[in-house]
Amino acid sequence: MRISRRGLLAGAAAGGGLLVAWTLMPREFDNPLSPGPGEAAFDAWLKIAADGVVTVAVPQLEMGQGVTTLLPQVVAMELGADWRQVAVEPAPVSGAYANVPLAARWAPLWRPLLGTWEDEPDELLLRRWAQDNRFTATAEGTALAAYEASCRNAGAAARAMLAQAAADRWDVPWEQCRAENGFIYHDANRASFAELALEAASQTPPDPPPLLPDPPAELALATGEDAERERVLAWPRLDLPSKVDGSHVFAADVRLPNMVYAAIRHGPHDRAELLDFDASLASGQRGLVQLVRGKRWLAAVADNWWAAEEALRKIAPRFSVEEPVQGAAMAEALDNRVRRGVGEVMFERGEGDTGYTPDLALRYDVAPGLHATIETTSATAQLVDGKLEMWLPTQTPEAARAAAAGALGIGHEDVILYPVAAGGSFDRRLDNQAAIEVALLARETGRPVQLTWSRWQEHVASYPRPPVAALLGARIAPEGSIMGLRARIACPPTMPELGRRMFDNRTSWAAIAETANEADPLSVEGLLASYAIPDVAVTHVPVRLKLPTSRMRGGAHGYTAFFRECFLDEAAKRHEREPLSYRVAMLGQDPRMVAVLQAAAQLAAWDGGQQGGGIGGAGQGLACHRMDLFGATGRIAVIAEAARGEGGLRVRKLFAAADIGRVVNRDIALQQIEGGLVFGLAMALGCDTDYADGLPTNHRLSSLSLPSLADCPEIHVSLLSSSAEPFDPGEIGVPATAPAIANAFHAATGLRLRRLPLLSALT
Repeated sequence: MRISRRGLLAGAAAGGGLLVAWTLMPREFDNPLSPGPGEAAFDAWLKIAADGVVTVAVPQLEMGQGVTTLLPQVVAMELGADWRQVAVEPAPVSGAYANVPLAARWAPLWRPLLGTWEDEPDELLLRRWAQDNRFTATAEGTALAAYEASCRNAGAAARAMLAQAAADRWDVPWEQCRAENGFIYHDANRASFAELALEAASQTPPDPPPLLPDPPAELALATGEDAERERVLAWPRLDLPSKVDGSHVFAADVRLPNMVYAAIRHGPHDRAELLDFDASLASGQRGLVQLVRGKRWLAAVADNWWAAEEALRKIAPRFSVEEPVQGAAMAEALDNRVRRGVGEVMFERGEGDTGYTPDLALRYDVAPGLHATIETTSATAQLVDGKLEMWLPTQTPEAARAAAAGALGIGHEDVILYPVAAGGSFDRRLDNQAAIEVALLARETGRPVQLTWSRWQEHVASYPRPPVAALLGARIAPEGSIMGLRARIACPPTMPELGRRMFDNRTSWAAIAETANEADPLSVEGLLASYAIPDVAVTHVPVRLKLPTSRMRGGAHGYTAFFRECFLDEAAKRHEREPLSYRVAMLGQDPRMVAVLQAAAQLAAWDGGQQGGGIGGAGQGLACHRMDLFGATGRIAVIAEAARGEGGLRVRKLFAAADIGRVVNRDIALQQIEGGLVFGLAMALGCDTDYADGLPTNHRLSSLSLPSLADCPEIHVSLLSSSAEPFDPGEIGVPATAPAIANAFHAATGLRLRRLPLLSALT
C-alpha cells in the first residue's frame, strides 16, 4: 500500500488489522507499520488495538538513553492516552522516519564536495536525501529535534479521529470532545480508546492536526529548605520492568532454532592479513563445528560460544601487517603537527590571531579512548533463499544493511534488519564491522549464527576516540582579562573518516587516505562556547595516523571544553582572580550561562577554588560549557570536589546545574546528565589505551581505570526552569566534567594536569 502527503487510505491489512495510511511527508513510502488482528495503524507512528493498547513505533536505537520512553511519551501526551496502556516497538528501517536534522549536520560527511547545509534554502533536497537513503541514525541527541513534531502530529491526528468516532455516536461536534487517560469525553458521555479504535480508523484526520496549545513538558516540584528539584515520576520508563526482571532482549539474547555460535580473532590495526594457521590444534575441541577464514580475521563456529573461543585460543592465529600502529609514532606525529603543521582556521572572531603574541601559552594532550561498553559487539544472522535476516544493535541501520548486502553481493531489499537494544554504546555502534562478519558467517555455515566478540577483540577491533594535541595561547590584559585567544588543535579528521566508512562503505585505511589532509570543523567544535573574547582563532591541524578513529559520546566537546576550561582556570589563578567571577566577567552575552554558574555554586557551596592543604586536604574545581545543536542550546556548570586520602586522589562529589530548555521527561533528563557526569569521570580518569604493534596495550576492562561503584562520587544535579526549545541531556553532562576534576585536583594538590586521562601524567 502506498501513502502520500494528502492521501488517506483505510482497508484490510495483513492479519486482519486496519491500516490508516496517512502522513505529512512530501514523498511516498510503503507504510512501515503492520497492524495485527484487532489493531488500527494511525500514521507511521502508532497503532491502537481493540483492547486499548497504544503501540508507538520508535526509529532510534535504545542504548540506555530512554528513547523508547521519550518518544512514546510525546505521542501519549498529545493523544491523551493512559500511560499504563502504552507499548513500544522498534520501527523498521524506512524513509518515513528520516532523521533530517542529523542529515543536515552531517551533510559534509555524505556530500563532502558540497559543504554544509548552513544558509542553504533547499531543505526539500536535504529531506529527500534523508528519506531516500532511509537515514535514521541515532546520534548526537537528535530524538526530539528530529521526531517530536512528527510524534505530536501523529498523536493529534489520532486524537481527532477518535473524537470524530465518538462524536458520530453521540451526535455532537467532535471539536467539543476531549481526550484524557485513554478516554474520549463529552459532557456525561465517555468512550474508551479500545471501544473507538476500529471505528476511528475510517475517519478523515484534519489537516493540519489539531495540536494542543502547549508542547510536551514535565513540571518540577520544589521542596525542602534548599528548594531541591524533585523529579515527577508520572512517566516511568517503559523499558525498566523488563530490564529489572531480565526479560529485556539485547543483542546477545537472540535465539533461533538450530543456531550456532561464533567467536573471532581480528588482525592488528591496520590492514592486517591472516597468515596460515594450524587448524589441527583445535581438532579435539568439543562442540566445534567449523572454522571460517576471512581475509583479515578468523572465526570459529561451535554449538556454544565458549567452545568457539577455546578453539581460537588453541589455534592462536597469526596476522601480518606492514606498518602496524605504534603509540610512539602517533605521539611524534601529533607533536610535530601541533607545533609545525599547516592547519585551517575553523572559527574566527574579531582580528583572529593577527599579530598574535601570547602572554600565556599551554599544551594539552588527549590519549586514544576506548568506548568500553559493558556489552561487547554481538550480532545474529541467517541467510535463507538469498534473503539475509540480521538481529543487530546499530546506530546506523541503513549503513549496516548496505555493508552486509555488499559483503554478500545481494541487494539492499534482500537484507532484513531487526533492531535490538544495545547495552550501551557511547557511539560505538556507529560502525558496522560486525554486520559484514556475521553476514559472511551465515553464508558459510548455512545456519543461523550468532557472533560475539570477546572483550579483548572489542578492544582490538574497535575504533577509539582520536588522540589529540592542542596548543592554547592568550593575549591577556594586566588585570587578567583575555583579549585574544588562539587554539591549534591537532588530530585526525575523525568525522570525515567516519563518514567515508558509514556512507561509502570504505575500508578503514581507504577512509584515512581519502581524508588525511581534510580540515574538519566537527573535530574542534565547542572551544569558543559562551565567552565574549574579542579576538579568537581556532585552527584544526589534520594529522594522518594509521589508527582508525571514531566518534565518542560528547564528540569534540569532550576535549575542547577540557582545553578551554583548564586554560581559563590557570589564567585566573595566575592573575589572582577567583575562577567563577573570572568566567562571569566574560559571559556578558550569555546571562543564562551566568545563571547556571551561580546555581552550581549555590548547590556546591562553592569555596572559590581555594587550595586545600595537607593529607586529606580537599579542593573544588569549576568548569562550564555550552552546546548549540539543532536550534536548541544546552548549558551546564560542574563543580567537582576532590581530596587526597588513604586511597589516593579521589573525586568525592560532583555538583551540576544545567539549563536544557523545556524538559519533556525530568527523570530521564536527570538520569542522562548523571550518566554523562559518570562518563566524563571515566574519561577523566581512564578509558585510554596505548598501541604497540597495532594492538591496544590495555586488554581488559579492569585495565582501563574505570570508576567502580565504590569510586562513584556523590552526585547532585539541578535543572533550571526554561521554556526554550529542548536540548537533549545525553551529552551535555560529559564535556565540563574532566576540566572540573582537573581544576579540583589542582586545588587539592597544587598539581596541574594537562593530559587526559589526568592521572596518566603521574604514572
